[in-house]
Order: sequence, then structure tokens, then C-alpha cells
Amino acid sequence: MKLQTSTMLALYSVLEAASQPGKQVSASEIAERYGVSAHHLAKVLRELGRAGLVDSSRGVGGGYRFSGNARRLTLMDVIERFEDIGARSPEPGAAHTDLGLAIARVLSEIDEIAKATFRSITIDTLLKLVERERHASTSAPASESRG
Repeated sequence: MKLQTSTMLALYSVLEAASQPGKQVSASEIAERYGVSAHHLAKVLRELGRAGLVDSSRGVGGGYRFSGNARRLTLMDVIERFEDIGARSPEPGAAHTDLGLAIARVLSEIDEIAKATFRSITIDTLLKLVERERHASTSAPASESRG
């Protein structure tokens, strides 16, 4: 499954802001870190602001601050703001064949599994996972980290 660029930017932005509670994260920092257009990111951040997931402040020292509940907000809550996972249109011509219907059924099941997974992972859970992985990679003996 491939998420749209806007969706990925939304996830990065929410996670960046949530990883620094109470601090302002600038759009330019996020854009630079992920190598994306600041203009495109601004549109995404406006949508996140309308959704109540980030607060923005202008001026020197301004930026975006996470305003959601990291323990309750799931990846799917963010993703749904930008796309509808599973909204597939059947391939022309194949949609009404036995094979086309079978493939569509399998793809639909995969989408449902993906949605369930995204609904089960909170922002807090993902941030803890990143922290554990960061800690494990910095505390691994040199022989383990080379392998």
C-alpha cells in the first residue's frame, strides 16, 4: 500500500510535533528534514490545524505544536483526513470476470487489514517504538550493530 504524499507529510508532521510536547516545530524544519516542498507542507498543516491536531502561532519562534491526545489519536485518524484507504475502482474490463472479482476480494481484505492496523497504532505507541529502536541502536555492542 502506498499512501499519498500529503498523507505521509501529515503523519510526519503530527509525529514531529507530538515528539516534542509543548514546543513549537517550524514548517521549514519539517520540510527540510523530509525534503519536501514547504508550500505543499503548509497546505497539510492547515488541514491538521482545522482538524484540531496542531495549533499554529506566527512570528519569531512560531510554528506548530501538537494539540491532540497522543494516547488516543491513531494513525488512521490522521490518514483518514487525507485519503480513503480501500476506495479502489475496479480495473476496466476485468471487474466482472471471475478472476477480476477474486483479485478485488483479496485486495479488499488487504485494505481491511491495513485499516485495522492503522486503527490499532496510536501516535504515542509509534513514538515509543521509535524511542525503543533509537535506544537499541545506540546501546547495541559494536559487533551487533555492524551485522
